[in-house]
Amino acid sequence: MLAIGRNHLDWGSADQPPVAPALAAAVDAIASGSHLMLALPAALATGAAVVVAGLIARELGCDRRAQLFTAAAQATAVWTTLAGHWLTPYSLEPLGWLLLIWLLVRWIRLRDDRLLLAAGAVAGVAAMTQLRALLLCAVLVAAVAVVGPREMLRRPMLWVGAVLAAAIAAPTLVWQQLHGWPQLQMAPVVAGEAEALYGGRLGIAWQMLLYAGVLGIVLGGYGLWHLFRGMREYRFIAVTFVVLYVLFVATAGRPYYLAGLYAPLAAAGALGLQRRREAGRQRRWVARLGVASSAALAVGVLVLSVVIIRSDIGEQIARRTADTYRALPAEQRDRVAIVGESYIIAAYVDGYSDRYRLPEAYSLSRSYGYFPPPPEHLDTALYIGRDPAPLAPYFDASRRIADINDDMQAYLLTGRHAPWATIWDRERTLTVS
Repeated sequence: MLAIGRNHLDWGSADQPPVAPALAAAVDAIASGSHLMLALPAALATGAAVVVAGLIARELGCDRRAQLFTAAAQATAVWTTLAGHWLTPYSLEPLGWLLLIWLLVRWIRLRDDRLLLAAGAVAGVAAMTQLRALLLCAVLVAAVAVVGPREMLRRPMLWVGAVLAAAIAAPTLVWQQLHGWPQLQMAPVVAGEAEALYGGRLGIAWQMLLYAGVLGIVLGGYGLWHLFRGMREYRFIAVTFVVLYVLFVATAGRPYYLAGLYAPLAAAGALGLQRRREAGRQRRWVARLGVASSAALAVGVLVLSVVIIRSDIGEQIARRTADTYRALPAEQRDRVAIVGESYIIAAYVDGYSDRYRLPEAYSLSRSYGYFPPPPEHLDTALYIGRDPAPLAPYFDASRRIADINDDMQAYLLTGRHAPWATIWDRERTLTVS
């Protein structure tokens, strides 16, 4: 996000709209190099999502205890604690989804059509964060058409809100159109990575539930049953969840795609438990055990998320790249383009470019493949990766000149005999090895 925001901020990129990179650029301008500040927007969005979860519960009719129960489910969800402090589209996305659901359920209670206009604005901003919000909106409308409340579809302000959402999202949609819709091309790429990353569709199916956390699974499961059984006006939420769950599993999507829909189900479940409590049929120790076990798992996941990610890997790659770059003769350095095998490597180099006085990095991979190629006066490539095969056919010679780490080397490719633009058009790829 930081590399895109700092060097390539546009109305879109291959697999994400501009909100997260723009936030990263803004934070970098205020406090450059601060990892804590870079995490702040994600942490604020994660905290706000917990508050909105409680608000959804209140709109459904939950008392204070049930509202807290719902908020606790959102706060202790596995995905919340795993990724809620990383500035990425998927850490910001749940807040947009939850705000949209909150406005819709509030409209059901108040019938205030201004809420539908606000929902349109939220949907547009959510789409500028991650285009999946448009899919959510389409499924929500279809679910309301099938199970109600159909009165919502007859309100003109809903469609004014839809136009507003489209207007807000238009810049990133136009960017996608001009670049051949790489976001749509990402679907088979994501599916192709599913087996290695998640264990295929079966792994995605259970992880998509596991990410809700202990409390989220229990409340969400009970809430899903409660919505289908008796909460007629809110049944569209359950239908939306089921449709998207089946769709994301069938298409081998990412397990975190439904993170923005756990809380509404949990709220319905909390309401069901509230009614049992009011009827004297709930044992308090069960609820306390659920909260305690969910919190314990969340703390463990939070600690794990910090421990398993080595914060120095990116800097090590950038430092070794800088050492290799500076070891080149001065006249050659002026003509060399640093090319990363993947967008991740290029982003590491760009992220530490100020510290190690490195030029802008390039890559054929994913978003970087849609950024401008190196300028033509750079006739040599310093390739950082495992195998320079994508670039080698366009150069007269290629030789390994340094080791970056155990499985990554630096290659010097000289004698370029094709324009960079041609290389980019032919070799650009959305896959990551």
